[in-house]
Order: sequence, then structure tokens, then C-alpha cells
Amino acid sequence: MKIETKRPIIKKKKVSGESIVKMKTEITELLGIEYPIIQGGMAWVAEYHLAAAVSEAGGLGIIGAASAPPEWVREQIQKAKKMTDKPFGVNIMLMSPYADEIAKVIVEEKVKVVTTGAGSPEKYMQMWKEADVKVIPVVASVALAKRMERCHADAVVAEGTEAGGHIGEASTMTLVPQVVDAVKIPVIAAGGIADGRGFAAAFMLGASGVQMGTSFVATKESTVHDNYKAKIVKAKDIDTKVTGRSTGHPVRNLRNKQTNTYLKLEAEGAGLEQLEKLTLGGLRKAVVDGDVDNGSVMAGQSAGLVKEICSCKDLITKVMTQGEQLLSKGFD
Repeated sequence: MKIETKRPIIKKKKVSGESIVKMKTEITELLGIEYPIIQGGMAWVAEYHLAAAVSEAGGLGIIGAASAPPEWVREQIQKAKKMTDKPFGVNIMLMSPYADEIAKVIVEEKVKVVTTGAGSPEKYMQMWKEADVKVIPVVASVALAKRMERCHADAVVAEGTEAGGHIGEASTMTLVPQVVDAVKIPVIAAGGIADGRGFAAAFMLGASGVQMGTSFVATKESTVHDNYKAKIVKAKDIDTKVTGRSTGHPVRNLRNKQTNTYLKLEAEGAGLEQLEKLTLGGLRKAVVDGDVDNGSVMAGQSAGLVKEICSCKDLITKVMTQGEQLLSKGFD
């Protein structure tokens, strides 16, 4: 079987003596962005400062609605608009009790892109399509990707188990090419991508763009507590742990006292109520309060690749420069 990988159009130009890489792919064309890099819609992390900074740097910033009320989401969107006139999106967790209201806020505020997780966006598709909103569900399986294509999604994010937070079973290396083979819409690779090597690998697997989360948490514009950023930068290759497998809702975090206690309780057969009590409010505890020992420090396996705290612009520039060099060799 002949395998064809869609080749991105790469251009380099000099601006004030600096070499700037420009890349044209299905995703940059679909979303009207300079670089095929999307920032993950992480709960408590992906707020307007970070989203606007990523969009200003040429990627697609995302505001994570999580379980927040619609008023908060509307305020975040309006504040992001004051910081950038470039496209940005909102991530909706479809299990949120406010999902219906937030879906309408997206239309009312003329948001260009929505990414979705934890459910099917089918019930909102007509409303979003009529408002010309680009819909990109996050999927962890081929079956779900095909279902989203039938629902008329514009693209999908194929997220491997290397990602931080709630995860599926398949790895990015195996999931992405299978999703690419199964659907005709553009595929965005996610999970374990933190530099130009992961970026280039994603394109070799057939992706048209990448989504990065952990790397953007550790940027200057990210408003998470400095302790959280420091823990990511200090992380080694084996420092993430997956909790919650016994509940059917696995979550990847950086190892700390909370994960150690959780895994011990799981091994002892603890019930769902006891386990949920342990993690209740854990993400806020880590992100806002800086308690990285007892809070939930959600991060992907790519944390071991994050060596410094830099600006969103510098991060995207580094990824694009290294990625362009590798892709130019790979496609020759």
C-alpha cells in the first residue's frame, strides 16, 4: 500500500535580519492562522492572557471553558479580543452543566473556532455552522473521529495517551496515522509534542497541525502559579503518573504526594467516592495556590522536554524553526 503524506508549504523570509518560517497547511488555511500550532484548552490554565498571547504569536490560542459559568466565558472572550485581533477559540467540555449556554455565547461573541471534549457536539452543529464557527472535536479513537466527521466537524484533534489531564489508551504514534487513514477532514496531532522534533514527526504521520498543552503552561504569559511551572521544568522522563484507571477516567499528572496517595488507595480497592474526595479542588490548588504537593499538577509526558520558561512567541518560533529544518530533510 502506498502511503501519501500531505506536504506542508514552507517558506522562509528575512524580517529585520531574522529568518522567519511560514508554513501553509490545511489547518492554517482553515483557521486563518500563521502556524499550524494550537494551544490546548486546559482547565484553570487556558485563560485569556495565554490564549491571546498564542494567537498574537501566530498560533491558535484557546480559552478553556471547563465547568465555568457562561458569564465567565463571555468575559474571557471579550478580554481576549482587547489583546488580539487574530483568531482564537474556546474549548467546551460537553459534560459541563453550562454547555448549552456556552455554546450560545460562542455564537453571540463571534468566536471563530471551538474545540470540544467529553461528549459529542452534534446537538450544537447546526447553530455553529450557521454562524461559520469552525468545530474541532478532540478524539482518542478512530471510531470517535469517524463519528465526528459524520457530524460535519471541520477537523479533529487526535490526542494520544502521552497528553496531560484526561487521556485515552492509544499513543500519539499509533493513533494519529490511523485517524488520518480513517477520515478525510484534517487531523491535528496532540500528546507528547513539545518541540520541533515532535512537530515534524506529527506531519510525517499525516497530521496537518499540532496541539500543545504542557509546553504552553510553562510560558511567561501563562498565569499558573510559578510553583506549577517550576515543577514542569524540573520534570524528568518518568515523572508523570496516571491515576483513575480503576474509575474508567484516567488522568495524567506529575507525580507528587497526591498521586502517590491516590495510587495506593486504588491498589487497595478504594471506592469512587473516596478517590474523588482526594482530588476535589486539586487542580485549583495547584494552579492558583501553588500547592504542587497536594494538588493536581496535570501535565503530559512532554514535561521532560520542557527545559525553560519562555514567551509564547519564542516557543512557537523554536518549534517552527526546528520543525522546518527536519521536514525539509524528510520530504526531500
